[in-house]
Amino acid sequence: MTRAHRQLAESRDALLVTHNRLRQELLEAEKYVRSCLPAPFEKPFVLDWLFVPTTELGGDSFGYHWLDDDHFALYLLDVCGHGVGAALLSVAANQTLRSEALPQTDFHDPEAVLNAMNRVYQMEQHNDMYFTIWYGVYHAPTRRMKYASAGHPPPILVCGPRDARGEVQLLNAKGPILGMLPVTRYAAQTFVIPHQSRLFVFSDGTCEIGRPDGSMLDQKGFEEILSRPVPAGSSELERLLALVREMHGEDTLEDDFSIMKLEF
Repeated sequence: MTRAHRQLAESRDALLVTHNRLRQELLEAEKYVRSCLPAPFEKPFVLDWLFVPTTELGGDSFGYHWLDDDHFALYLLDVCGHGVGAALLSVAANQTLRSEALPQTDFHDPEAVLNAMNRVYQMEQHNDMYFTIWYGVYHAPTRRMKYASAGHPPPILVCGPRDARGEVQLLNAKGPILGMLPVTRYAAQTFVIPHQSRLFVFSDGTCEIGRPDGSMLDQKGFEEILSRPVPAGSSELERLLALVREMHGEDTLEDDFSIMKLEF
């Protein structure tokens, strides 16, 4: 073997070692991101979720916890882009909400939460990154959901028994993307959640699915899928993921697939 060949082989081996190390570090980071997500549960209502990032590290994150005995907070955010930077910002924002680390902020009040988050997470202070977010607080005794949105897709409420086609209601709330302007103010909306209903909170990568022919799954098509009867014993979210992968034509989607389902 010539000296040039030896140097080429040594360089290739060094690159392989570096690649494997970086790959292992990404896997460790992915495990940490997933460890920040809360566990599904079944009482006093069912809460389930799916999180499938398009790369090892995506920009989506979500969480939920009881603020007190009667109020349940839930939220889902989507940072622009993918990779390490987007994941770091999404985890930081998630931790802020989970630990209620916004001074002088009433976490029972969605508009106060988004206004405070907008002050803290201005994009010029975070590498020009911004994110969308939906934040809601469910009051269990009255079944009233109070919520606010910063540029996020509206959650879909499907009303009716699981074994029949449901009626769709959107939980719309207007508000620009979070982090663009410090003077932005968000406003909350309220909606009473009916019995026998399922609420889906998701990122745009879950509903905006490109097909091989260049067309897209639109909002109405996504609503139609969620309103379909649910076969007994099946996982509604796993079925949804299989359907969108089939529409896309391959298992790896173009954007992070993140969705929470609350079944009342």
